[in-house]
Parts: sequence; C-alpha cells; structure tokens
Amino acid sequence: MSDLGPLPHLGYTDSALDRAAEHRADDAFLDKAWDRADAGVYLIAGELVLMQRQQGETNPLFPTSAVRYFGEPRGTVFLGLDRNGAARFGIALDAKEGEALKANPEYVVTDLRTIAVQGLVDPVHLPPLAEAKAMLHWHLGHSFCSRCGTATKSKQAGWKRECPQCKAEHFPRTDPVVIMLAIDGDKCLLGRQTRFVTGMWSCLAGFCEPGETLEEATRREVLEEAGIHCGKVKYFRSQPWPFPMNLMIGVHAEATSRDITVDRAELEDARWFTRQECADMLMRRHTDGLGTPPPVAIAHHIIRDFVDHGADVLS
Repeated sequence: MSDLGPLPHLGYTDSALDRAAEHRADDAFLDKAWDRADAGVYLIAGELVLMQRQQGETNPLFPTSAVRYFGEPRGTVFLGLDRNGAARFGIALDAKEGEALKANPEYVVTDLRTIAVQGLVDPVHLPPLAEAKAMLHWHLGHSFCSRCGTATKSKQAGWKRECPQCKAEHFPRTDPVVIMLAIDGDKCLLGRQTRFVTGMWSCLAGFCEPGETLEEATRREVLEEAGIHCGKVKYFRSQPWPFPMNLMIGVHAEATSRDITVDRAELEDARWFTRQECADMLMRRHTDGLGTPPPVAIAHHIIRDFVDHGADVLS
C-alpha cells in the first residue's frame, strides 16, 4: 500500500489565523485593524466566492478599500489576524452581485466546493473562506429573533446577534455530523448516494441527534442505512464543512455483523470493499472505474488511513 504517496492536505483545516476573540467587542481596535494597509476581506455573494485574476492565479483576498466597489455589504464578520497581525474580514454581498460579476474577465466567481476541489487558491485561504461562508450564511438566516420575531442586530464583530426587543442573545451553531468507515477485518463498508458522480463510493455519514454521543450516532447511522451492527468506535479527526455549517467528525467503527440491508431512502447502494480495492480507488486505477471522494473531503482521509493501517486503526 506504500505507493499511495504522501498524505494529502485535508481541506478547510489548519487555519493560520488567530481568531483574536478578545477583540470582537473592541470597536476602536477593529476600526484601526480595518484601516491597516495589509488588512484584507473575503467577499461572499450567496453561495459564490469572488476572486481576482492576478498574473495567471486567482486570489480571493481583497483590500478593505475594495469593498465600496461591490455594492452595500449585507453582513460583516471579523475572522481574525494573520501571523503579521493583519486583520481578515468576511463580507456578504447580494447574490445577484456575484452572478453579475461572472461575466467580468477581471474576476473568477464560483462556489467554495469547486475552489477547494480544483485547487483554485492557495490552501492558506480555505480555512478563512470556510469560516466566512459559514458565519455569513448564519447571519442571513437569523435576521429575526426566534423568540419574539423582532429584527436582530449584529454584535461582537459578527459573532453574536442581539434582539433589541426581548434582549435575547443569539450565537452561531455548528451541526455535528459523524462520518464513519465500518471495518470487518480486511474489508470496509462504503455507500453510494444518488447525487454522487458516477463510480464514486464514500463513507456513510449522518447528523448527531440531541442526547446522543458520537459513538451512539455512528452505530445508529450504520445500522439504519446499511443494516450493519457496530461495536468499537475510534475517533480519527474532524473537518469544518461549510455547507452550510457542519463539523464532520471522522471515525472508524468495528463491524460486528456482515449482511447488508440498504435503506434505499438514504443510499443508492452499499457494499464491502477490500483494502486493495480501496487503494485502487484512491489512486483512480480501479478496474471498474470506481473511486473515492477527492482529498479535500475527510472521507478520502478516513479511507486512506484504513488502506495504510488496516484494522489497526481500531486499536
């Protein structure tokens, strides 16, 4: 299995920014940070990210002075400080603004998933872009108080919304999703959804429910979707997934049954794959043209870990 090459980078992880939460309520600091020449903004228009064409490359980071050229911002969030102390902000624009700029040759306008999969920007930009997209999406969906219906106001540099009527405070939430690889010796369980591209197989996944541990959610999802019982569950690693505000929690699970019963409402199909088959799929050399998700997705890394270490991933 050693011919798989070096481990790829997991998308949207390893942010270089200091979120500097202690400054979120300090308006004087934020004003000064905005005015610094090296401050930058990421512009999000609905589901689209705006990027500049610069010497054959695409750059999603704009100077703060550029914001005035793109219409009235619909939201702002302070993302943090880079290693030089330069501030980074996320700015929400009207979705129509992004669509209109698609025809302008000075810009590249596309969705964040495409940016990550195709490697359109330096990987250092992916974590703050994910942070910006998730937070700005939250603001657009929480313009009114869930208690009394009054229009809320953004506070603490975009990290809180307050209701002026009932004084309720609203904070952003992340939805935990377990994504798991059930293992039976030298085989693992993969599934297909109808929305997948032809030939792609991936880990099973599902949202954690209230009052449920990660281990319980893992066992429940595998049983519901594929009819497989699981025992031991071992944490692998996690990944922010800003579609819209999820945290993918990767695990390996020990399968204690073998017969698959597919829930067709959730999956198109599910089957066992050998470790060698998974290696071939990761390398895009499977004889049947089957493959896995790209390296930007945590599923790729969960499968890769099994290929590299076999059932030892459960120990």
